[in-house]
Amino acid sequence: MSADRRGPIAGVVLAAGASTRLGTNKLFVRLGGETVLRRAVGTAARGGLDPVLVVLGHELPRALAELSGTDAHPVVNPDHRAGIQGSLRCGIGAVPAAAPGAVVLLADMPYVTPAMIRILVERFRAGAPPLVISTYAGVLAPPTLYGRSLFAELAALSGDGCGKRVMKAHLDHAVRVDWPAGALADLDLPGDVARVQGLLGGS
Repeated sequence: MSADRRGPIAGVVLAAGASTRLGTNKLFVRLGGETVLRRAVGTAARGGLDPVLVVLGHELPRALAELSGTDAHPVVNPDHRAGIQGSLRCGIGAVPAAAPGAVVLLADMPYVTPAMIRILVERFRAGAPPLVISTYAGVLAPPTLYGRSLFAELAALSGDGCGKRVMKAHLDHAVRVDWPAGALADLDLPGDVARVQGLLGGS
């Protein structure tokens, strides 16, 4: 194991979108007694990520207030309306220089657990590949651990899916971690929220 992999791995939680398909801001939907935003931050922190950088944009004052009392470090994406790729670049650009890598998470994936994050980090520390990816019955989705050697590529790309393009370019050298298909869920539509609240509870 190379020494430069022993430092704290940062977390980058992408949470700047406007939730246009849902019709209300998904960050403030309550799951299991807490908001989606606080749940995602707590998952990242309990997974051992440090610091936990949260990229915000839409409804910024409300999101900042919601993060009060957490250890999250807000990162503001002033151009959040342009899409998630800009938020990814903002988050990666804010990772401390000493961090050997960063786990990128989406705030609205409620079934991602601290244990999953810890496994990604363990796989990264155990070898040399610059990338540790999550797959759900063959589907590539976050969380994803990018080693620092990939940060420049993430920063240089533009357009939709820049993170996935970097991922696909390095698939031959990536470590894959397989999760159950049922762990892949997001909160894009009202039916998604109702289904997850049925399992996790709401307020």
